[in-house]
Amino acid sequence: MRNSIVLGTRSSALALAQTALTKDALLRAHPALGIEVKPFTTRGDRKLDLSLLKADEAGGKGLFTKELEEALLAGGIDVAIHSLKDLPAHNPPGLEVCAVLERAASGDMLISKAPRGVDGLETGARVGTSSVRRAHQLRWLRPDLEIQEWRGNVQTRLRKLIESPIVSGIVLAEAGLERLGFSLSDGTIAFEGTDLYAASLADCMLPAIGQGVIALQTRKADMDTAALLGAIHHEQTFLTVRAERELQRLLEGDCTLPIGVRCTTDGSRLFLRAVLFSPGGGAPSEASADGPISNPEAVAAHAFAQLNTQSNHP
Repeated sequence: MRNSIVLGTRSSALALAQTALTKDALLRAHPALGIEVKPFTTRGDRKLDLSLLKADEAGGKGLFTKELEEALLAGGIDVAIHSLKDLPAHNPPGLEVCAVLERAASGDMLISKAPRGVDGLETGARVGTSSVRRAHQLRWLRPDLEIQEWRGNVQTRLRKLIESPIVSGIVLAEAGLERLGFSLSDGTIAFEGTDLYAASLADCMLPAIGQGVIALQTRKADMDTAALLGAIHHEQTFLTVRAERELQRLLEGDCTLPIGVRCTTDGSRLFLRAVLFSPGGGAPSEASADGPISNPEAVAAHAFAQLNTQSNHP
């Protein structure tokens, strides 16, 4: 087995935090392993003027992965570390996700200037997000809300919220906030001397496909690296991910697809819930499927069939 490895990552604070979690896990499993970290700036990081809420501008989820995947194929790195929700359903030829870390909290959080979560937002309040999934679910919960596109890293969005006189809240992933060291236990979040309110949306919004999962992508032919990563791979998380990504593949979806999915396990059973919105708005299609944990793709196919038969499928 090899004695060193090169990890590739985006250069944002959150991506580096996720890389640190991966590095720590690898060193616990392989204490003598030499690990180098190479940060990259992706097109999605550079082009903050692109709208992720508009299909004609977003350019797909490869916005945040292409540079890492190119370095992986060229041999400049051995592992590309991704937030799984950023990965397209299909890997480029020659690459695969060979391991995932155990899933963190998969839900969203509303960070706001007023308490009581979504119910505490005033009529017509403006909420910032760059996610089409979050935008559609927020409008379904509260048709009166005005959605504004806000991009940037977590710290940038929090700072903009504090400074904005017109935006009442933003939606961020709970896993990302926790990985950055924010404490959410008392319903508030402190940032740069300001206290904001933090309310879980897990009970009223379904997360993105792969949300809360750190994915480790490698070259298919690199068996040595796969063997190293096998020691930190979390199989139960991977089974849920297989179901979610199969549904994404069947729907031919990328980051412009307004779908929320929650996949869980209970013993030998896997359960999947999904809600899919039409780009034109209106009531969503919904699906609920379950089956043997050993065949997650069959569960996804069952959910897809339900979504596909409903009249408001996009």
